[in-house]
Amino acid sequence: MANELDEMTGPVNQEGRDINVIEKQLPAKVGTGSLVFEIFLWVLFILPGLIFLFMKISAKNYFNALQQKIQHNASQIDNYLEQRVQILQNVVGIVEKSVELDKDVMKTVAQFRGGVHPSEENRNQVAGALDSAMGSIRVAFEAYPDLKAHRALADAMQQNSYLQKEITAAREVYNDTILKWNQDIFAWPTKMIVASKAGYTTRIPFSASKEVKEQARTKFF
Repeated sequence: MANELDEMTGPVNQEGRDINVIEKQLPAKVGTGSLVFEIFLWVLFILPGLIFLFMKISAKNYFNALQQKIQHNASQIDNYLEQRVQILQNVVGIVEKSVELDKDVMKTVAQFRGGVHPSEENRNQVAGALDSAMGSIRVAFEAYPDLKAHRALADAMQQNSYLQKEITAAREVYNDTILKWNQDIFAWPTKMIVASKAGYTTRIPFSASKEVKEQARTKFF
């Protein structure tokens, strides 16, 4: 029997294919069969019904704990983003005295002067705005030798690079937990029945902005 997927003979898309995270939440739903299953356990076998009841209680507690873990992982990302905001403000204070900064950078700094408050809805937008602003500053940093010689600025840029790596790692942890949630709410019977009754849906993992993807395709050297 031939291999269903044969990497030697194709078919192959010579143009390649880009991928995107689908911004859609899927609800966990069970049908009549699950209800019949539960009734069957109680009517014919009381003990299995009781056991399954405790299994559902355990599953609900599991989901509660997993939600708290997701919140913790998201908070870690937000903490790093807040630190990047502080660095951005410090860097702008140094750079604007030496060179004329892009107006969009100044708008970003003004936007965050009152503090950064990332949420489930705007976390990616905040990260994208910071990436864009720091990218503009990095161009100026590399273009002006006097700026590169500024010790405080060099330290700040190094801290920014470190925080960006930490954010990437934190996103990986967050996505792993989101994957666990998305898999478990469809694990029939116990977890899926509990998730359906609670109205749980899948969660959307981190996705890069269009601007970041375009920057990744540009030539760096």
